[in-house]
Amino acid sequence: MDKARIRVTIYAGLVLVALLLNAAGVSAQGGRVLVLEIEGPVTPVMLSYISRGVEQAETIGAEAVVIVLDTPGGSVTLMEKVVKTIRSAKVPLVVYVAPPGAMAASAGTVITLAAHVAAMAPETSIGAASPVGGQGEDLGETIEKKEKEILKAQARGLARRRGEEAVAWAEQAIDEAKAASADEALALGVIDFVADNLEDLLGQIDGFAVSVMGEEVTLHTAEAAREKLPMNPLERLMHTIADPTIAVILMTIGINALIYELSAPGGYVGGIIGAICLGLGLYALGVLSVDYTGLIFIALAFVLFVLDIKAPTHGVLTAGGIASFVFGAVLLFQASTFDVPWGAIIGMAALTGGFFAFIVTQAIRAQSWRVTTGGEALIGAAAVARTDIDPEGTVFLKGEYWTALADEGNAIKAGSRVKVMGREGFRLRVRGEREE
Repeated sequence: MDKARIRVTIYAGLVLVALLLNAAGVSAQGGRVLVLEIEGPVTPVMLSYISRGVEQAETIGAEAVVIVLDTPGGSVTLMEKVVKTIRSAKVPLVVYVAPPGAMAASAGTVITLAAHVAAMAPETSIGAASPVGGQGEDLGETIEKKEKEILKAQARGLARRRGEEAVAWAEQAIDEAKAASADEALALGVIDFVADNLEDLLGQIDGFAVSVMGEEVTLHTAEAAREKLPMNPLERLMHTIADPTIAVILMTIGINALIYELSAPGGYVGGIIGAICLGLGLYALGVLSVDYTGLIFIALAFVLFVLDIKAPTHGVLTAGGIASFVFGAVLLFQASTFDVPWGAIIGMAALTGGFFAFIVTQAIRAQSWRVTTGGEALIGAAAVARTDIDPEGTVFLKGEYWTALADEGNAIKAGSRVKVMGREGFRLRVRGEREE
């Protein structure tokens, strides 16, 4: 009987192991797909995020990494680093330009070409990859030619596996800033698939063969489990502030707060907030293509605001500062694919102008206020004569006895109310109120 029980136990254990192995086999067959979502310009945060995603995908043995991309472009240097990260990955990378209305413009075009699989959602676009300067300006003829030739060589190398039409279009995207819709890009062979959504994409690329580090890999994604890898809080913060509108807002708040701290030192709160906002704003401008002419106008605006506090023509310089701020914000990103909405520009200009108008108003009021401290505060004050003042005597003023002097020939009797006309050391020069 005991032997029978032992055999039953062994058989049950073997069946359980077989079931577990079978479940593991099904899971392995389905695999996992890591999904990264990127919206915004090409920044150092994008590079670190993709690098982290590739590293994690390699660690867990993911079937593929899907980068859902929507970018207006950015730094060529950062783009090249992203391309290197993609091409050196040991796991297939899929760039999917989505959702509808998204784009892979400028540097995003080359990043999409670098992917092992390139796909787009309907109503998306790709292209316009002509290089511009670090501040968004047009390059000189010689430098522009060099930059374009380097980019074209890189684009040809990435697009060659997609056919001659794709290579020709990639060169036109750089030479002529040509762009294409999803269907046009698919017809030219620039991308491999047009997919309505992520599920549709994973179904279409199932069984698709790609070359990863020189080895052919067949994708098995139809049954793969999708696992989103979100940006961590720091990445999300730094990527969010790399937005033209937020950059201008941070710069404006930072400068206003620092000026407030300098005008009323001692609290430190304004200085701390200003330094943090200004630092974040400068970081954002550092990763975006900006026109320094716009920065000059914005700096001029704050100079005019500060000068108006001391100028006799109160309000004129503030009005000029508001106009300069608007011009600067408009020009800041004029030569790039980024822009700042008019609503944000007018709003920040109005708030800044209002802030300095308030300061100017307070400064005007302060000039008309009567002195309330020190010896000057006694002039004009009313006192009571405690003795006869002819020409010297004693008065009682604000809880204190003072030696007082009256003008010769204008004696003041004890008990009379007097007015302080001046001060000479520890003696007050007074005049009887009836003499006014």
